[in-house]
Amino acid sequence: MKKVLTFGTFDIFHYGHLRILERASKLGDELIVGVSSDALNFSKKQRYPLYTEEERMHIVSALGFVNGVFLEESLELKREYILEHKASLLVMGHDWEGRFDEFKDICEVIYLPRTPSISTSDLIERIKIEF
Repeated sequence: MKKVLTFGTFDIFHYGHLRILERASKLGDELIVGVSSDALNFSKKQRYPLYTEEERMHIVSALGFVNGVFLEESLELKREYILEHKASLLVMGHDWEGRFDEFKDICEVIYLPRTPSISTSDLIERIKIEF
């Protein structure tokens, strides 16, 4: 069985999120998703997600092709998450290209292209402008 592991914030869930998760799921037999905690997001972006970590985990777990969801609490624990979930493949967006190559000793690492012209940050800015 080939387990695929990916990570993300998945705030204001949008078409780009759906596409990358769908594509990741087709690369193996099981898709496990690490959803970044509220605290981790704040440490990365100096803002909290609009949806709580529980809400974001619930949204992602509701997708029929997602087999499991867990809370990612630290970027430094990626290796432990990969080993804990027995992942044979780590999938990340291409904007992280090369950043996770250090894990190629324990699993395959693939960077998928992101869906063009859509991101949570862009959506937040569009909403601010329009309303």
